[in-house]
Amino acid sequence: MNRVLLFNPRSARYKPRIPNSILSIASSIEGMLDYVMVDGNLEIDPWDKIHQYLKEENIKYVGITCMPGPQLKQAIPISKKIKELFPGTIIIWGGYFASNQSNVVLNSGYIDFAINGPGEKAFPSLLDALENNKPYELIHNLIYKSGDTIIKTNKDELYEPDELPFLPYEKLNSFYPIRKYLGKTYLGSKTIAYHSSYGCPFKCSFCAVVPIYNARWKGRSAQLIYNDIKYLKENFGGNAIEFHDNNFFVSEKRTVEFSKFIEPENMIWWGEGRIDTIDKYSDESLTTMRQSGCRMIFFGAETGNDELLKKMDKGGTQTAEGMRKFAARMAKFDIIPEYSFVLGTPADTAEQVMKQIDQDIAFIKEIKHINPKTEIVIYVYSPVPTEGSDMYNQVLQSGFRFPEKLEDWISPHWENFDLRKNPLTPWLTPEMINKIKDFETVLNGYYPTVSDVKLSGFKRKILRSISFLRYKTGVYWKPYELKALQLLWKYRQPEIEGF
Repeated sequence: MNRVLLFNPRSARYKPRIPNSILSIASSIEGMLDYVMVDGNLEIDPWDKIHQYLKEENIKYVGITCMPGPQLKQAIPISKKIKELFPGTIIIWGGYFASNQSNVVLNSGYIDFAINGPGEKAFPSLLDALENNKPYELIHNLIYKSGDTIIKTNKDELYEPDELPFLPYEKLNSFYPIRKYLGKTYLGSKTIAYHSSYGCPFKCSFCAVVPIYNARWKGRSAQLIYNDIKYLKENFGGNAIEFHDNNFFVSEKRTVEFSKFIEPENMIWWGEGRIDTIDKYSDESLTTMRQSGCRMIFFGAETGNDELLKKMDKGGTQTAEGMRKFAARMAKFDIIPEYSFVLGTPADTAEQVMKQIDQDIAFIKEIKHINPKTEIVIYVYSPVPTEGSDMYNQVLQSGFRFPEKLEDWISPHWENFDLRKNPLTPWLTPEMINKIKDFETVLNGYYPTVSDVKLSGFKRKILRSISFLRYKTGVYWKPYELKALQLLWKYRQPEIEGF
């Protein structure tokens, strides 16, 4: 009987999270075909284990999840090796990268299919078709190559999360002890990574989720979320929660219901949301959230320029003034707002790009003055192929192009592209990049992130005292003394490492 290998390429240098993406696919084929799991985050060299499975087991299908960025470093060479040594193996990619860069994936010559968005129905349907020699052309959420043509089938409506099968945590535990995934973070000593919804109801032009979900959102019910968390707590000792949803807080009703369920469990939790969504929550709802353990929420602030927010297709009612007021409001409820900013967006002239960088730096300092506990995460703008948006068209006009070969995505100068630390865009000069990074270094010195659990109070005082003059005077240029200390103390970067 043919078997399936599900591979989660390495995404973090440490603190591996529960691999929810391959768990969801595993749940969809439970009882259909036997499968094995390989997690690159818990293997010194995952190829050794993958190669052993391919030699000793009857592996016919390999499913690989792949986000842009670090996962490509294992996903690409391992896929190529599999096809070279075991040419009869069918390789199926899923994840944001496969959906958004399907042409380069399928033109590689060694990847057979890509799943376009959620795969809980497409993946088992494809395996059934291949196993039983049935046509797969009408299976939804599928991308494949026919001759020289890339075919994309129709997209499904979003599935009802409550109707999907439960994740096979016990099966994962038979391959890798789940306790290894429950690491120490700012939130707790054994933090659970959990995904409770699909998509987001907005169309921000810089977001990789938009082309996949097209402003759609569906959430698992509060009761079932609580049941899963309770199970992971009772069976594996989980004591804190990271919600990895693109937008956890779309429904105030669901959020409040979950808060009431989880409050007796004494678990700290964190999620991602929108400022203009949660600012509509009542004071009573925010109080309930905080009492239940909600300590910090991540928000895409993006910029303090209202015109630029419109250009980004941010949608909703988010404004610079709204961000100011919301930062102050969150302080009253003792919930830390984590504002992320995207600096270095394209403009007509270099002077305009630099002016916008300076304005955003000033706005960030203003937010910190209003609520010093506000966490700031800084990214450098990198284009996302949301075709049709004004920003995307401006990016193309600048001469920017994505790599045309799959292997080029792991070349040295593209390696950090999707971490938005080195975007290689034509409109950004070295001076601009240095200004952004130097300001970020000084900001992180004067306001060290509260989420760095290894940074002692003494070290925080040292960083703050050394960065004081630079932060107050605006002299950010070449802060080598701060960079040296941050390197020595292994200062963590939330924008890359999460918690």
